Amino acid sequence: MNQSIWRVPDLSLRWWPVFLRNLLVWRKLAIPSLVGNIAEPLMWLVAFGYGMGALVGRVTVQGAGGAAQVPYILFLASGSICMSAMNAASFEALYSAFSRMHVQKTWDGIMNAPISLDSVVLAEMLWAAFKAAFTVTAILAVMLALDISHSPKLLVAWPVLAAAGITFSCIALIFNALAKGYDFFTYYFTLFMTPMMFLSGVFFPRDQLPPALRWLSDWLPLTNAVELVRPLFMDRWPEHAVRHGVVLALYAVIAFWVALALTRRRFRS
Repeated sequence: MNQSIWRVPDLSLRWWPVFLRNLLVWRKLAIPSLVGNIAEPLMWLVAFGYGMGALVGRVTVQGAGGAAQVPYILFLASGSICMSAMNAASFEALYSAFSRMHVQKTWDGIMNAPISLDSVVLAEMLWAAFKAAFTVTAILAVMLALDISHSPKLLVAWPVLAAAGITFSCIALIFNALAKGYDFFTYYFTLFMTPMMFLSGVFFPRDQLPPALRWLSDWLPLTNAVELVRPLFMDRWPEHAVRHGVVLALYAVIAFWVALALTRRRFRS
């Protein structure tokens, strides 16, 4: 009798060889990959941070310690690095994972060994999160070099960004399981990621949004990542940190479960 696709995940430490296999393959292309991952966010930062920042000046940010005026480049940097974690995790969990799963049939070959599909999906999720963490580490180093922020609390921002990478890799794996081809990912970027970039306070304070959109943005995963990271760039502790962390964790757990169920269904058919 067929087992339910919604059964409890069958996970083990056998995800590690799959993760290591991806790492060994990627190591050959590490430098071009790094340049590709950090070039776009740095262009955003330079063009808007310094260009538009000269026109905008300072931005008012509300927080636990009250309102604070911060340079626009700091406001943008603290939001765009969250966007970079989202993009890096999403691209890896979509295009690269789909290539390994559907085009190259790498997953089929791996599962000839005593490794379950659940462990393969877990390895892909953790690999995408690793790519996001690697990307934001490089961007943080550049931001430190540009003297955008030297807050000691950036040490706390790094694990928050890594956790955001986990969340977005889990969400992206849902679309990976549903995709019939690369074109399908256009829906994810156009209908989900792009609107979220503009509603999550990356480029401008969310106070400017109409009340309905503000309420909607409160529950977006990118918003909660930004609300955790931005105060740390300002050398402050986040307001409602527990709530934001719980929202990100719930997105990760629920999205991973859904992605796993849909992937099981795909491999069953």
